[in-house]
Amino acid sequence: MTQDDASSSGALPAAARERAVAEMFVSLADTLVDDYDVVEVLDHLVRSCVSLLDVTAAGLLLDDQRGHLSLVASSSEETRLLEVFQLQNNQGPCLDCVRTRVIVTSDDLESDRDRWPVFVPEALGAGFRSVTAVPLRLRDDVIGGLNMFSATPRSVSGADLRLARALADAATIGILQQRAVHRTSVLAEQLQLALNSRVSIEQAKGVIAERHDVSMDVAFQALRRYARDNNRKLHDVASGVVSGDIAPGFDPH
Repeated sequence: MTQDDASSSGALPAAARERAVAEMFVSLADTLVDDYDVVEVLDHLVRSCVSLLDVTAAGLLLDDQRGHLSLVASSSEETRLLEVFQLQNNQGPCLDCVRTRVIVTSDDLESDRDRWPVFVPEALGAGFRSVTAVPLRLRDDVIGGLNMFSATPRSVSGADLRLARALADAATIGILQQRAVHRTSVLAEQLQLALNSRVSIEQAKGVIAERHDVSMDVAFQALRRYARDNNRKLHDVASGVVSGDIAPGFDPH
């Protein structure tokens, strides 16, 4: 399996890890202000999980408050396809963790074929051998799940699992923040905006990938870099690329 540098497992040195953890929590705290990009924050979250928790890849599903889960962020194209596969087949660890509201793990997917007979072969084919799914939960509210995949049979350490839960909890608080009288309507609006943004981003990735003959992962990195270099929101740049207002002529490498 080919993974880009953002989805390569490997623990950071202690000092770098401490700085990265602090930066991630600062980023999540920024969601408590009025104007923030949900997709960008959650994309940062899944990529931070890869670098901080020594996993190969990560993905995040959110509930649209109408009973449907949708993919909002993934650290690689392989992860995105696997998460979509879970949703299409209504089977997998992330769906189970949202339904049961507890962490769902498999230290060796090969031995869990009976548990997820449709999902496991697809995951193994994508190069993943173990998984940990953490619900995005605050008291009675469960709004999604964070999936972390590893290329080897392994269990996430207790310390890493506590950090994953803390990151998931912080993200949940940010999404559930109250900015209007009726919290549910605000939540639904935020999540729908995130889902709509994800569609635009996937379309923009396709445009860039086709124009420059690069992978979807490389196209997404180019999209993110352009947004940051021009101090613009990711979904605004994606919409501009799709509409043709922004020509994807920047170097994707």
